[in-house]
Amino acid sequence: MEPPLVVGVDGSEAALRAVDWAADEAALHGIPLRLVHAAVWERYEGLDPAFGPVRQAERLTADRLLTAAADRAARRQPTVRTDSVVIPDAAAEALLTAGGDGFALVIGSRGHGALHGVLLGSVSLAVAGRAHCPVVVVRGEPRTGRRRVLVGVGDRGAGAAALDFAFREAAASGAALEAVRAWRCPVREELGHPMLALDEADSHESRARTFLTDALAPARLRHPGTRVRPLTAEGPVRRVLLEAAVSADLLVLGATRGHAARTATQLGPAVHSLLHRAPCPVAVIPEA
Repeated sequence: MEPPLVVGVDGSEAALRAVDWAADEAALHGIPLRLVHAAVWERYEGLDPAFGPVRQAERLTADRLLTAAADRAARRQPTVRTDSVVIPDAAAEALLTAGGDGFALVIGSRGHGALHGVLLGSVSLAVAGRAHCPVVVVRGEPRTGRRRVLVGVGDRGAGAAALDFAFREAAASGAALEAVRAWRCPVREELGHPMLALDEADSHESRARTFLTDALAPARLRHPGTRVRPLTAEGPVRRVLLEAAVSADLLVLGATRGHAARTATQLGPAVHSLLHRAPCPVAVIPEA
């Protein structure tokens, strides 16, 4: 059976945008879509009859949210098979459970509980940091069609899983795939002028191009029909990728973390920052 694409539903505008993106993604890959709503009250069903009417109202609310999300997905992508499930757990735990055997897990950038000014909701951040499947945090407004997929290549490369995900996304949608490697010239930064230490800067840029070519070589062999454009740019990783992502439809990042990782602090500063600030959906791909 095909693994479903899982999307979290809580009725917030961010979650509805995630449903739109997930419906498009499911149609793109020809896979089913699973809508998931978390409900802590389900854990205690039947334990205290005094709360029966309250739980019944909450269950009706969950059903309405899932029905509205399913109708929205059907209007956007009528051919996608959809099912819905309520999981009796806190939001992050429910989504991690649902995504365990999924193609990927799609979530909004913040839910109903997010405070004004918070750039990424705590549930979204926790899920992105702990999931063992690809997680897509939908930022910005999902666009119909995908023209540009971006993958960041850091000091450890992008990782085989992240590169494979990026190559597959580009191939499935016919989008241009660009692989970005940031580089810096400490001497020029210390001198404080872009025209100084040109030879030193050229050397750093040349090493970045070589590194990027070598990092992409295995993925190119695995995906011979997908074209990728290597790009190098001077500056801090976060700034380079933020600038490159302005016109991107998807930003793909690899995240290497230990098996015991439980919080988003394991994601690393660049991934953490981009999850907060990227202008497009961000896919975080766990690496072994």
